[in-house]
Amino acid sequence: MITVFGSINMDLIATTARLPKPGETVTGNSFTTAAGGKGANQALAATRAGATVRMAGAVGWDAFAESALGLMKEAGTDLSLVKTASEPTGTAHILVGGDGENVIVVVASANGTVNEADALAAIETMTPQDTLVLQLEVPAAAVEGALLAARARGVRSIINIAPLTEHAAVLGRMADIVVANETEFERLAGRDRLSPEERQSAIRALGAETGQTVIVTLGADGVIALHEGEMYTAAGLVIEPVDTVGAGDTFCGYLAAGLDAGLPFERALRRAAVAGSLACLKPGAQPAIPLASMVDAAL
Repeated sequence: MITVFGSINMDLIATTARLPKPGETVTGNSFTTAAGGKGANQALAATRAGATVRMAGAVGWDAFAESALGLMKEAGTDLSLVKTASEPTGTAHILVGGDGENVIVVVASANGTVNEADALAAIETMTPQDTLVLQLEVPAAAVEGALLAARARGVRSIINIAPLTEHAAVLGRMADIVVANETEFERLAGRDRLSPEERQSAIRALGAETGQTVIVTLGADGVIALHEGEMYTAAGLVIEPVDTVGAGDTFCGYLAAGLDAGLPFERALRRAAVAGSLACLKPGAQPAIPLASMVDAAL
């Protein structure tokens, strides 16, 4: 079983031909809302991948709460560990350009009320056969508490060090498996502007230092990883992206589901990379997360 401990948001999404420069106003093409939040996205991805999943986090009393939980509820994600806070449901304000790239402003709201007690409640019934998935859209103290509790119980932990907070480098070293994009990995490694060769060397160095599995996603170039002393690469699909906002979360959810199901690491990595590519073919985060049947067909 997988427990995802993290954020739940409503995404407020506007599209435009190109992203504005600082201080510039551009005309938008469309506006929509969609359930989101990195934690919820990863929980839905793992559920759609076929895993048994619990989501632990918080929503508000406002009208966004039901919508933010809707797709997870429909998919069969266990929501019993989602609390209702006095703050509004978290929101992400997303601007998507014509090339599929995006800029995002996240307002934590209810997510900011998630605490160490919630972390302990989420993990107290987990076993060494289970998997814990975390991100950095809830307070760092809660994430740290969850990681320490997981380690004490022998639970496998996966952390996606996004968004890139001041705590990322420390918390990223505390999990069994760390997932980062290129920029996030440079923060984790304490180095900037790495060439591909330097990145591979830095991945090996970090793995040797921490004993972790280290995974770096590279967008259209796929993913590179160090696992049990061996380097792996996995390609995604060659696509024309519509919206990349949910790609990383889809990758993490599918990776967790594959490992939880006992897939060999290389196979789980490839499956996650393909799922991440498919998540770029539709607008929005959760609406774009592919079903397992779609990933199987693409593989």
